[in-house]
Amino acid sequence: MNYTEFVHAVETMINQRKEGGLKATVYTAVKNNDTRRTGVILETPGINLSPTIYLEEFYESYLGGKTINEIVDELLETYEKIKKDESWDYEKIFDFQKVRERIVYRLVNTEKNEQMLQDVPHREILDLSLIYYVLLDASEKGTTAMLISDRHMDQWKTTEKILWSEADRNTRRLLMAECFTMQYAMSELLGAAGKEARREQNLLESEEKGEDKMYVLSNRARSNGAACMIYPYVLRMMGDILEEDFYILPSSIHEVILVPASAGISVAEMEKMVCEINETQVPEEEILGSHVYRYSRKNKTISMGGKAYQVKEETK
Repeated sequence: MNYTEFVHAVETMINQRKEGGLKATVYTAVKNNDTRRTGVILETPGINLSPTIYLEEFYESYLGGKTINEIVDELLETYEKIKKDESWDYEKIFDFQKVRERIVYRLVNTEKNEQMLQDVPHREILDLSLIYYVLLDASEKGTTAMLISDRHMDQWKTTEKILWSEADRNTRRLLMAECFTMQYAMSELLGAAGKEARREQNLLESEEKGEDKMYVLSNRARSNGAACMIYPYVLRMMGDILEEDFYILPSSIHEVILVPASAGISVAEMEKMVCEINETQVPEEEILGSHVYRYSRKNKTISMGGKAYQVKEETK
């Protein structure tokens, strides 16, 4: 059974079970970096926020010997963990005043998203582009958001400059930044870090740098957290905590790695490390880039390859 046949078999079995009125529909999405993924949308009666579960990992389990029944059991367990309990009032989408406080931004690679960027308001930051979303929901389970297109902007009779103004304020508020030592970030990833220690380990709250040469920066939702690399207060605070300039490594769209300039690692070495991580550990749709950036405390700039982005002054 190939992947397409597998996806349809999963869809059929979920619909045959009819657990809680759950309905499955096969869906192919164009994702970040112009990648395409096929999975199933799971719809619960009375709830209009329906997650899409992509099935590549489940397919690997199937090839490893698991039955479709077992796969569907696991998929439904996953759905229980991520499903939404309330609907979103989509009528709000037509009224800019009702969504303006939920407008946020994300960072994507400009070159890898040329086609998508033709139809959405954005602004370029070095080799990256900042794009806008309406944040429908955010939690430790992840985020649910709607990409803002040129069509939405026309409908709202607004401009990219206004979207930027709203998103600049909202993103920092709704998706607050967190920065941890690499050691703590790895223990959290492995499930060995207690949630009670999370706040005291957050350098942006404790303002203690520890002894690591690498730090991981993301947001509380751990979703599209690379955007934190342009939060003005984060750059200023990390410069003050480290007491020096630092490099920013684009680990993925979800997080970046900060390396003090005094760590003794060359830009070439860091870029080689980023490329190796992109090739071996990061899904294509989550790749942010392969260039390393440097933050200057003195100039308040992020620079790359002779180009510099002036970090805006902090606003409330």
